[in-house]
Amino acid sequence: MLDVRNISTQYDGLKALSSVSLAAQPEDFVCVLGPNGAGKSTLLQTVAGLLHPVEGEILFDGMPIHGLAPHQVSTLGISLVPEEGWLYPQMAVEENLFMGAYPRTARRKAKERMALVFNLFPRLKERNHQLAETLSGGERQMLAVGRGLMSIPRLLMLDEPSLGLAPLVIKGILQTLTRINSEEKITILLAEQNIFHALNLSRRGYLLENGRMVLEGASADLLRNEHIKKNYLGL
Repeated sequence: MLDVRNISTQYDGLKALSSVSLAAQPEDFVCVLGPNGAGKSTLLQTVAGLLHPVEGEILFDGMPIHGLAPHQVSTLGISLVPEEGWLYPQMAVEENLFMGAYPRTARRKAKERMALVFNLFPRLKERNHQLAETLSGGERQMLAVGRGLMSIPRLLMLDEPSLGLAPLVIKGILQTLTRINSEEKITILLAEQNIFHALNLSRRGYLLENGRMVLEGASADLLRNEHIKKNYLGL
């Protein structure tokens, strides 16, 4: 499905990723781990077309996409939920969701997709007509994920969805991601600093450090890895 091959990406004139490779299969749940500044956001933005690699290639269903614009990537079935959501604060919940139904096929099924979002996040249905700026941090993150689902993605990428949220809220949102993956058959690519939660949810993980991929493997194996245990889990 997604095949990232040895990409290097520059950000503000500096190389943020160096020869990074990653793969995700249909209905997979993959996490990208690493500290702040490791290159996780840059990787997702490069896949989404917001940045373009200076080396390497990105394939989706075998087709090169690394030269496409973001709206072209979106129409292929790839959706990015960026860090902190990038919501429209002066728009209501419903309006923000409709903005996510960008591809033509998604616009035709917008009401059906909204019903799905409200089923996954009942709190959003209760606040359907509230402005996004009046929502709590957890509700805003729910809305960001919901808007990402409105485009009917086959690959949903999420950048630090747990950032700044209370532990109980984090648990609820991450559990919903497992429902999206298992019930809706949507491939998940999750970038997270919360390594313990991410590895417990996902099937495969990659560890980025200073723009380079230093570890990869089954999530269960990475939980037992000495480097991760010592440097990230405090064990």
